[in-house]
Amino acid sequence: MPRQKTEQVLSLSMAHFNFNGKLYVADTPIIGADSRGLRYGDGLFETFKCVNGELILFDEHLARLWNGLNLLQFAIPKFFTPDKLQREISSLLAKNNHRNARIRLSVVRGDGGLYNYKDSMQYIIQSWPLSENVAALNDNGLQLGIYREAKKPIDAFSNCKHNNFLPYFMAALYARQMKLNDALVINHHGRICDTTIANVFYIKQEQLFTPPLSEGCIAGVMRKTIIKTLLLNNLPVNEEPLTEDLLREADEVFITNSISNMRWVKSIENKSYTRHRTTEIHRVLSETIPALFC
Repeated sequence: MPRQKTEQVLSLSMAHFNFNGKLYVADTPIIGADSRGLRYGDGLFETFKCVNGELILFDEHLARLWNGLNLLQFAIPKFFTPDKLQREISSLLAKNNHRNARIRLSVVRGDGGLYNYKDSMQYIIQSWPLSENVAALNDNGLQLGIYREAKKPIDAFSNCKHNNFLPYFMAALYARQMKLNDALVINHHGRICDTTIANVFYIKQEQLFTPPLSEGCIAGVMRKTIIKTLLLNNLPVNEEPLTEDLLREADEVFITNSISNMRWVKSIENKSYTRHRTTEIHRVLSETIPALFC
């Protein structure tokens, strides 16, 4: 085995994760057969980014996490605090030697059945290295498809990142099978809500649009940050429902999330898009919040 590959394998084998406040070597079994997270997907998650040892938009992510925990009626232990989470994330990053990383925090309810269960909470923190410059706008546009076999319901839980994500899982599988970068997810009205991992923005005649949260899309932290920042620069974002017809009539499309920030979409099915206005918007964001986009 070449030396470089050997080092990669060793690095992966020595990676650690945090389970309920303790560090474990990767692949250590921790979840039992009675886990409600395993049985029912009873939980939610957050994905953070760390750049040069700094957690990006951490407070915004925690606000969404706590909103989701309250919405799902979790019994939040007194020890489970933002300060404790930050310390444990920092400890894990140091253990894994990750200064630039993607971090996933998963929270699930205690073991038990549908009605009889332990009203407790378990959490897992994982980290993976980020080596590429994900702040820069991509030159090679993404190729997306539309997954129509499952429709996402619009309800009180649509905007939070809970673990019952079947339309997203299947859309991601579809994208992989079709050799696409991502796939758009539609709601029960047949309209576009988001992609499997990102919020959607589109440009038509110089105006910028995105589906409102009432369409069932995830309340993205980067989505919120971009809308707020562009408004401060007198570039308002129109929040309107997005149909497939509107998508075909659009001039440009880009998607956003907390890891990749902003990604230009080159094509969706048979429709191609330019990137002139998208590039300008990225420049404005880079000048206004360089910590995120430079």
